Amino acid sequence: MAYKRLGEILTDAGVISEEQLGKALALGREQKKRLGEVLIDNKIITERQLIDVLKFQLGVDFIDLTKVDIPVQMAQLLPKNIAMKHEIVPVRVAGDTIYVAMSDPLNFVAIEEVKSATKKRVIPMIATKNAADRAIQVLYGNENVSRAIDDMQKSMSIDIVQPIGDLVESGEVDDQSAPGIRLVNSIIERGAQENASDIHMEPRENGFVIRMRIDGVLHEILTVPQNLQSSVISRIKIMGDMDIAERRIPQDGRSHIRVKGRDIDLRISTLPTNYGEKVVVRFLEKSTSLLTSDGIGLTGKMLENYNELISNANGVILIAGPTGSGKTTTMYTMVTTLNREEVNLVTLEDPIEYNIDGVNQVQINEKVGMTFANGLRAILRQDPDIIAVGEIRDGETAEIAMRAAITGHLVLSTIHTNSAIATLDRLLDIGVEPYLIASALKGVIAQRLLRKICPNCKEPYIPDEDELVSMGLDPVKSKDVRFYRGKGCPECLNIGYRGRTAAFEMLVLNSEIKQKFRENAPHHELEEAVYRSPNFETMSRNVLRLVLEGKTTVSEAKRILFTTDL
Repeated sequence: MAYKRLGEILTDAGVISEEQLGKALALGREQKKRLGEVLIDNKIITERQLIDVLKFQLGVDFIDLTKVDIPVQMAQLLPKNIAMKHEIVPVRVAGDTIYVAMSDPLNFVAIEEVKSATKKRVIPMIATKNAADRAIQVLYGNENVSRAIDDMQKSMSIDIVQPIGDLVESGEVDDQSAPGIRLVNSIIERGAQENASDIHMEPRENGFVIRMRIDGVLHEILTVPQNLQSSVISRIKIMGDMDIAERRIPQDGRSHIRVKGRDIDLRISTLPTNYGEKVVVRFLEKSTSLLTSDGIGLTGKMLENYNELISNANGVILIAGPTGSGKTTTMYTMVTTLNREEVNLVTLEDPIEYNIDGVNQVQINEKVGMTFANGLRAILRQDPDIIAVGEIRDGETAEIAMRAAITGHLVLSTIHTNSAIATLDRLLDIGVEPYLIASALKGVIAQRLLRKICPNCKEPYIPDEDELVSMGLDPVKSKDVRFYRGKGCPECLNIGYRGRTAAFEMLVLNSEIKQKFRENAPHHELEEAVYRSPNFETMSRNVLRLVLEGKTTVSEAKRILFTTDL
């Protein structure tokens, strides 16, 4: 049978020209990439166009791997190295035939290798590259988990010596390792691959449930048999240098791994529950490459206000928001920006989440009296220029921070409030004198994190009248407005979202607001002064702009704001 090459198929179908083919082939040789990759990367064709042409010309079926449950046993039929080398996924077996999903069904070398390894007739199906890559990771990751669970069931033993960092670095799990180590490694490696922020290991009545927080939402991944619960927890505790014999009180620990060249710190927490200890593992990317104003999503006037705030030589800048809103990342961004050789920059943290060269980072230890307030007093005796306080929790810490700012220091900190105005109220509630706020506070940045629409399946739609009204828009004046949503695709696991962005509310205190504090004006006058400020934009308005720009959806906006009053 005479096989056509991909270039010939595409030119015959009129999808690309001979000139485009020649340039793409030359670029492929230079970059050592396949033709299809080059054409898609350079936006000559879309992946969807390529799939449609191959389906028609070759008579092969398309398979949406996100909607297929691949039995974990399939990983035993095809070695992982072949699957990864050729981006090929074994899907199912029928008699002497194996069905495989691949992004390039014209890769006959791959098909022959599968035939040789499985001793079966091979039927290729087309899948997207990203979906195939992810399916491979999940399938062989699940197979590692399944094998480790089986081995643990048989042996009920766990090796507590071998460090996890060495295992994960290679991207492979050593078959000779204790099954407990392999199981924990596989779970953590899966979390890293999914870009999870946290892994929750939760004891239930009928099993040990593993859930992962991806883009701010928890997803159940697997259930480990209950009799293996203590072994898994013990392994996690060993990694975090925690007491494996202590099960009555909460514990905290840290560890470090490398996954495919990424350095990741793990912050580990245990909590006793009625069915045993619950474990949460937080992933902290050690790279600070994203700690920039662009990285956190500041643009336009917000970026101008941000640059104005951090250019102050003294004063207090507060970052506000609920737990999980990205406050710490924003503070680290400021620290990274302000970190210069000529300044003494000291942080006071609980815990230290990112290690930054050139910054003196101090760990809170309340057991020995090292509180935020006491630590801040000690730092002031260290000739600091800039101080970053992990969190203002009480009036004492807040007052020391304000007085430090008045005496010529720039102080950065976070605070648990829901808005810029609520931050002003909170400072008054915890006992900070109004004149101190007026003299020291330079600005407040309130923020939330929203899921972004998946760029691969993003589509516009005409909103109905209720949606327009809920976003504060006039249905008549906004009849030409288009909103966006994600249809769901393999790249976003059919969720329609991929990644997160921040929405901000930024208040730079002007002379009018400061005067209201000095006069100890009533709350409504202070609030009116804030809203009159020309540089102030509410969180809801910022979120609306993100919706109109097609970065997020109406439903996500409502989820984050918990209100329709925009």
